[in-house]
Amino acid sequence: MHEQIAFTFVVFPCLLLAYMGQAAYLIKYPASAERIFYASVPDGFFWPVFGIATLAAMIASQAMISATFSCIKQSMALSCFPRLKVVHTSTRFMGQIYIPVVNWFLMIMCITVVATFRNTNAIANAYGIAEVGVMMVSTTLVTLVLLLIWQKNILWALSFPAIFGTVELIYLSSVLTKIQEGGWLPLAFSSCFLCVMFTWNYGSVLKYQSEVREKISMDFMIELGANLGTVRVPGISLIYNELVQGIPSILGQFLVNLPAIHSTVVFVCVKYVPVPVVPEEERFLFRRICPKDYHMFRCIARYGYKDHRRDEDSLFEQFLIESLENFLRKEAEELALENNKLELDFANNPVVPKDSSELYTPLMSDQRHLGIGYSVSKSTNFSHLQEPLMADKRHEENINSSISKGRPNFIRTGLPTTAMNVDEDVGLEYELAALHEAKDSGVTHFVAHAEVRARKRSWFLKKLVINYFYSFMRRNCRARAVAPHDNLLRVGMTYMV
Repeated sequence: MHEQIAFTFVVFPCLLLAYMGQAAYLIKYPASAERIFYASVPDGFFWPVFGIATLAAMIASQAMISATFSCIKQSMALSCFPRLKVVHTSTRFMGQIYIPVVNWFLMIMCITVVATFRNTNAIANAYGIAEVGVMMVSTTLVTLVLLLIWQKNILWALSFPAIFGTVELIYLSSVLTKIQEGGWLPLAFSSCFLCVMFTWNYGSVLKYQSEVREKISMDFMIELGANLGTVRVPGISLIYNELVQGIPSILGQFLVNLPAIHSTVVFVCVKYVPVPVVPEEERFLFRRICPKDYHMFRCIARYGYKDHRRDEDSLFEQFLIESLENFLRKEAEELALENNKLELDFANNPVVPKDSSELYTPLMSDQRHLGIGYSVSKSTNFSHLQEPLMADKRHEENINSSISKGRPNFIRTGLPTTAMNVDEDVGLEYELAALHEAKDSGVTHFVAHAEVRARKRSWFLKKLVINYFYSFMRRNCRARAVAPHDNLLRVGMTYMV
């Protein structure tokens, strides 16, 4: 609000008066067109105006640098620009960033342009085309916002570009005559950046589509069995990939090239969220893949823009394994609560058949659920139930005695404890014991060394873009830091797109 008031009542009137004064001076003295700004300044105000102009140029350059950082950051978030190192300078404001490579690039280009042109007229012509181009792009985008987001009337929305676009087209037609006199510079820069952004986005989309298309189906995993068609050895495999759903094709490459795979497999996907810091207890999100005996999990590791990655020490592995243990416990608790709820619903609302002679059939099925089998006929007498009830009592006594001898505990709910609850608790302890054994055996980090190639039947232009331009940018841009340097195994993969 304060910025709007300052611009409306201070900045805009000053700019209007300055431009009107320069235009009046230019009409009276046409020969001063080359240095109209300083020529129109009175003699006694030259040095104060020179100082103010220098400060204004510094502020404008800082605004341009910040805008460049922001545009490139947003382009990287949309996979439209190669990955670069981004340094966030504030924990309160996400937009305050610094990109070292872009900063050095702007400095070198500014020095090169000034040293090449050596004339303010050529630089002014380049600036004029860039400025009018920005105005036309802004008008076009505002029109799209009016139509698609605000959903204004089409006639009212088109009146905006009809008015402002007409004026801007007149300006554009005038500045395009200066292309040979320095106006080619912004057009050349924009063309180069357009090619880079298009190539990176095109290759990234094709690579992601290939990963999704080549995902391993769940039916194939079931056919392989819990051993995955190979030997499961003690240890934990952390397989890094970019998919948040499904089983990536990198696992198939591991199974083909490696003689064995670890007993616990975790697919890790690193994601950066627009918050400064993610708490450690909310860092990892887990989900089970395949049945329990496969010991395969999906993990999404979330980092804020001010979080420092700790992959090069054991803290990352320690936090991940602890979070996996908490996930297993929470999963067992939720399953136990769900089973207890089903038992309560069944006890409160039993399904009673119409035939009164089969009144106690649900109780018989409940006893068979406990592992006690017998048949019930229509002539069953109540006295015949004593033997199964005694067996149930002996079964519960055996469970209590096993608990007193050190077997795993479970939650008592007031209902008769079923064998399913015991099996769930035993299964949890078995999984935790297997996880601890795998942890003691060591953690290995797997990452795919991917290469993207165009198919042989592709067009020549596609082969040129993918095999040379996109591959060159992938090799030289900033790679994803997804794994530490210790206990790291890279497996080569080729995506045919």
